[in-house]
Amino acid sequence: MSRMPQSNTPKTAIIDDAPMVGGVLARAFGDDPMMRWFFPDDSSREAGLERYFTTLFTRQYGPHGVCERTESAAAFWVAPEGQDKAVPDAATVQALQEILGDRADVFRRAVEAAAEHTPPEPHWYLAVIGADPAARGQGHGSALLRSGLAQADAAGMPVYLESSKPDNLPVYEHFGFVVLGEASLPGGGPALWAMRRAPRDPSGG
Repeated sequence: MSRMPQSNTPKTAIIDDAPMVGGVLARAFGDDPMMRWFFPDDSSREAGLERYFTTLFTRQYGPHGVCERTESAAAFWVAPEGQDKAVPDAATVQALQEILGDRADVFRRAVEAAAEHTPPEPHWYLAVIGADPAARGQGHGSALLRSGLAQADAAGMPVYLESSKPDNLPVYEHFGFVVLGEASLPGGGPALWAMRRAPRDPSGG
């Protein structure tokens, strides 16, 4: 119990945190429908996911986004000024395709489909958030979500995200998100829900 206040405190994730961030997110997304679609082999999924999220962090969101972590969770955000970086660039896509192997084509089509639906208005984008299942219920994910939302509210900006896990929708709705629509990823992929949260007055509580 004495470690919880410290462990739940969001900190800026730096490149040296890559092994921890990759491992935490790999465990967090082991049951995520989209990640299971990208990595269908149960025996190699966690290792593949660890490489996947480590690559996203070190090549994409670490340099271009706002990345935070606790001891058991991590989140990648993109501020409006980095909106053109919200979708992995060509070099990152190539690196991820090497990790995905024969699932690279469905991944590429998913990335292209997501790019077509980028909201036109300036916004913050929650690209990734996840907590280690062993630490769920201890407030790690909520602490990171509140931290990012506070930054978006301070800037007077809405926040967008996509989720492929139905169980997560009520959690996001609790924090003020509303579902904008539902779509299926190309190539027979799982459903994906787009969500938006309107900015709130930081002084309004």
